[in-house]
Amino acid sequence: MAGKPITYASTGVNYGAMDPFKRLAQLRARATARNLERFGMREVEASRGESAYVWEEPDSFRAFVIEGLGTKNRVADETRKITGKTYYDALAQDTVAMIVNDLIVVGAEPQVINAYFAVGSSDWFLDEERARDLVEGWAKACSLAGAVWGGGETPTLKGIIEPDTIDLSGSAVGIIKPKERLTLGEKLTPGDAILLVESSGIHANSLTLVRKIASKLPDGYATPLPGGISYGESILAPTHIYAGLVRDLFEAEIDIHYMVNITGHGWRKLMRATRDLSYVIDQIPEPQPVFGFIQKHSGNDDTEMYGNFNMGAGFAIFLPEKAVGLAQQIAVENHSLSSLRAGCVEEGQKQVVIRPKNVIFKGETLGVR
Repeated sequence: MAGKPITYASTGVNYGAMDPFKRLAQLRARATARNLERFGMREVEASRGESAYVWEEPDSFRAFVIEGLGTKNRVADETRKITGKTYYDALAQDTVAMIVNDLIVVGAEPQVINAYFAVGSSDWFLDEERARDLVEGWAKACSLAGAVWGGGETPTLKGIIEPDTIDLSGSAVGIIKPKERLTLGEKLTPGDAILLVESSGIHANSLTLVRKIASKLPDGYATPLPGGISYGESILAPTHIYAGLVRDLFEAEIDIHYMVNITGHGWRKLMRATRDLSYVIDQIPEPQPVFGFIQKHSGNDDTEMYGNFNMGAGFAIFLPEKAVGLAQQIAVENHSLSSLRAGCVEEGQKQVVIRPKNVIFKGETLGVR
């Protein structure tokens, strides 16, 4: 592709602008922690800046997350014009996965998931096929996560949301019991293995860039990828829910030292823990064809791609080297998920080193705390 690359920041999604606000909000939020004392509870301060907020109760820890789908439904709406499918059952799984995969990284098992379906016009719900697919998909995804769908909210926000679309998001509460399962990075040790678990594809991140590419293609989302699948349908593969895998790893008494949901910020997320350690990757999975297509048509280099996309690895588990074999066996036999012992944790400055790509992400490139 000739000309200037289409980066994620150039599409209007700039983590350099958002992350300082997130840190500002975290600092102000810390001042409210004392309010938990009224209930005989206390916050786990180390969870500030993690994917899930954690507080301690007498016999367990609890964790809470709120997350959203983003703009992936815009891809579904356009691809439906080509195939006739709504894809909202897959979008429901995407949204639940975005919530639950952030919750489980602290060692929490999902208990209750609530839905937030906001529209610009209540006429959105008149499409019965689409509405049914959304509801059925949400219920199925909650069951995949092992959680109950507790309820939700369906506001009509005229003038805020465009009338032909919907904002899909939600929240979840989970339990960490026994307390020893709390996973906030304190146990990370030089020599720990980094196990990367496969993604199903793009999951639900960097969709603004994906949509920008489609707008420049003569055939848009109908453009075929290697293997025959269209660009639109490849993007709409539902996100893996990793809750069952993590549950089984704990039940097998595997000593998990840390976990990361590889979403926004891409592989930079591997250094989300506060520790000054280096995360050295010696092997990488083969990304799904959609990533090569995106790289070709965006003109981005490997640094930009691995800094924003999951590139075939949706979840990372940090664990002792001796536990890798059992963890991989559980992943493939119980959940049909492939995994790769990709590298290890080393002493050194905070950074992610992806040796096969000659890419290094320094600690300052991940400003989420």
